[in-house]
Amino acid sequence: MKAFKLKKRLLTIAMTFTILLLLAYARTAFLFPQNLLIMQGKEYTFDFNTPINVALTPERSGIFKVNGKQISENFKVSLLSPVRLQSDEIGEFNLRLKLFGRIPLKDVVINVVPETKVIPCGNTVGVRIFTDGVLIVGVSKVHGDDGKDYKPYHDAGIDQGDTILEVDGKKLEQLYDLSEIVQGSNGKTLHLKVKHDENIKDAQITPIKSSDSKYKLGLWVRDSTAGIGTLTFYDSNTNKFGALGHGITDIDTGKILAVGKGDILESSIISVKKGVKGNPGELKGIFLNEDFKKGVIAENNEHGIYGKVTSDSGLTKNAAIPVALRSEVEEGTATILSNIDGRKVESFTIEIQKVFKQNSQNSKGMIIKITDKRLLEITGGIVQGMSGSPIIQKGKLVGAVTHVFVNDPTKGYGIFSELMIQSINKIK
Repeated sequence: MKAFKLKKRLLTIAMTFTILLLLAYARTAFLFPQNLLIMQGKEYTFDFNTPINVALTPERSGIFKVNGKQISENFKVSLLSPVRLQSDEIGEFNLRLKLFGRIPLKDVVINVVPETKVIPCGNTVGVRIFTDGVLIVGVSKVHGDDGKDYKPYHDAGIDQGDTILEVDGKKLEQLYDLSEIVQGSNGKTLHLKVKHDENIKDAQITPIKSSDSKYKLGLWVRDSTAGIGTLTFYDSNTNKFGALGHGITDIDTGKILAVGKGDILESSIISVKKGVKGNPGELKGIFLNEDFKKGVIAENNEHGIYGKVTSDSGLTKNAAIPVALRSEVEEGTATILSNIDGRKVESFTIEIQKVFKQNSQNSKGMIIKITDKRLLEITGGIVQGMSGSPIIQKGKLVGAVTHVFVNDPTKGYGIFSELMIQSINKIK
């Protein structure tokens, strides 16, 4: 009986230890970001407050210092105390983490960049994006001239959300290109190059002659979108800009639109629809001159839209300020720059209520609350069109407004500015 009780107790201890080990593994893997931006010569502080040890292995010795010490292979560090990471070398480097020095945990990609200063904006801009190819936003049966219904897209293996890049070797620039090819096919099979998620595949589809004597594929497609958003910042040295803080998605498919070409235009706010609980508000604006581009859009991703400014006339002439790392963002008072009337950019007070410093790679890195009485009176809080409004704290750009809480328009999310800087650094 004693032997059985001892065995049961040992089994319980072993299971408890295993569970704790798994929890430690999961917590540490979650807290360490997959991608990290640090400024050259500046310390980046992690504060996990977790009683475990990890071993750090850089891709080569001499790149990083941890807590002031140069590190090489299997440098052991406790996560119970703050961990300060620093590098004086510019570039992209890999850092491998092992739990207790043995269990592979995560490979972190670290971008070391010079201290970055940008000009915070807050101007609303018109945004036009033309997709790379044509996006399939819906499908429907084709009623043939023989009285039968057909689904040509089904046999081709294509569906809503896919993008047709080429037809019979011809790159599609606009909807008209596809329509012209289909109508000129005389029902012959077409060879497509299609993008499905991140994969490119070949497909074949045969147009059906419909009851109105036109050839059809049963596809609803779109090649562009336009709207109003806020320019977050631009770098006067490179003319690169960042805006919105979140990607532009197709209204029907929810997918982020791949940019074939796009531009930003000067705009003016003509009215404001005030936000209330359950019904988000909106800035209503107009494009002032569609022939005069303020900038060219090169990238649309989950962190916003990015490109190069071609004319800074009409943009806010603020002084350049440093970009804060996420480790520098604090809960407390901050300001945003927003354009809610005409072309005038104004400063409004907010409160950063919660900061998700660890492993937040999306556009919801912090929770903010509008506290400025005048802004609350005019807009009710955060409204559509304010996405991209720069968030400034202690003289540094810490982020941008991205989302509004539908049930409380005074609150919303913000993205860390370091994520937006990573995106502009990828633009040539």
